[in-house]
Formats: sequence, C-alpha cells, structure tokens
Amino acid sequence: MATVILTMRIMPESTETDLAQLEETVKQQIAEFGANFGKAEAKPIAFGLKALEVIFTLDESKGSTENLENSIAALDEVNSAEIIDVRRAFG
Repeated sequence: MATVILTMRIMPESTETDLAQLEETVKQQIAEFGANFGKAEAKPIAFGLKALEVIFTLDESKGSTENLENSIAALDEVNSAEIIDVRRAFG
C-alpha cells in the first residue's frame, strides 16, 4: 500500500481563536488516529480570519479520514474541518 499525503483546512470559530493551541490539539488528534503530523500553516481567509491548513501522512490501508474530520470539527474552537487535498506517495 502507498502512503497518502493529506491537507486538511480547519476553519476556526473566530479571529480570536488561538491557532497555536489549536495546532497542538490537532496534532494530538492526528497521532491518536494513527497518522503522522507534517506541518501546519495559518492561511488568511478574509477580515482577519485565518484558516489552519495541516499536512499529514497516513497509510492508505487506514481508509477514510471521516472520523478524524468529524472529531476535529467537533472541537469548541472549530467551525469546520475538511480534507482539501489528497496525494499518493510511492517509494
């Protein structure tokens, strides 16, 4: 099986959300899911709101990331979480 490289966009509830703390919480959730955290970056959206884009890797045999997306979206400081990019890495 191949390794899958995923990018997840996490939209915070407000401009007041501490993205550094959110990143730490997301790192823990990714590790609990069995994936490997790569990096996170704050991307400006509009009116001071920034989305947290997280890149992580996962063994393809793990299947769907729906449970991970739902658990992150359920966090108090998160408005939504969705996978925006999926790529397969071979080698």
